[in-house]
Amino acid sequence: MKKIALILMSLMMSCLVYADEKSLYNFSWLDKDKEIYVLQNRKFRKDGNFYVGGTLAYNLSQDFLDAYGGTVRAGYFFREDWGLEFLYGKNINSENDTAKGVKEQGTVPFYREIDSFMGVMVMWSPFYSKINTFNRVFYFDWMFGLGAGSITTKDNRNKFQSPPSDQLTTESTIGVLWNTGFRFYINESWSLRLDLTGQTYNAEKTKRIGDTGPTSKAKKLYNNYDLGLGLNYAF
Repeated sequence: MKKIALILMSLMMSCLVYADEKSLYNFSWLDKDKEIYVLQNRKFRKDGNFYVGGTLAYNLSQDFLDAYGGTVRAGYFFREDWGLEFLYGKNINSENDTAKGVKEQGTVPFYREIDSFMGVMVMWSPFYSKINTFNRVFYFDWMFGLGAGSITTKDNRNKFQSPPSDQLTTESTIGVLWNTGFRFYINESWSLRLDLTGQTYNAEKTKRIGDTGPTSKAKKLYNNYDLGLGLNYAF
């Protein structure tokens, strides 16, 4: 009975012990100059910080185009987990070998490319972690973003007109912008950023030969994905 009572008392006392971000464990067997912090401790804070940055991106959505681009970002975290981010992206597109192969078969491939986009997203960063490797500790955040913005596209629908034309059609629309990415901290100011940024929008389909009029009533939901790598600077 005494053993059971001691076990129950130990369990009750353990319920009163907790560890938060400021908790510090004392490992007497380590060097006295070394400090071991619990995982929840955040070395790099975002709350109240402005940041600017840029990423180079490769488009993952185009079947007939090689699309490369860049994105400029600026944001502010008003809480540790919540913030706002403004972004502007610009792409450069060129027909790839798949499009050239389709043309060699006597068929015209239809494509719609993202020329540029800009907007604002609400950022949510609930996950924080650190990796101990190569005798170093690397800190990073996992972030999610959702918002809206203006999207400018170009397409070759005029290729399907009679007579066909090489002039691209430019169209602007409002769409959904979303993002998921990792922010790897180099120091207090600089961080490496890896992002998957998407644009979802509703736009016109291609026209058939013989159709008339400047616009088409046929609509389709398009999804575009950019994989980007870049840097952030925090103030």
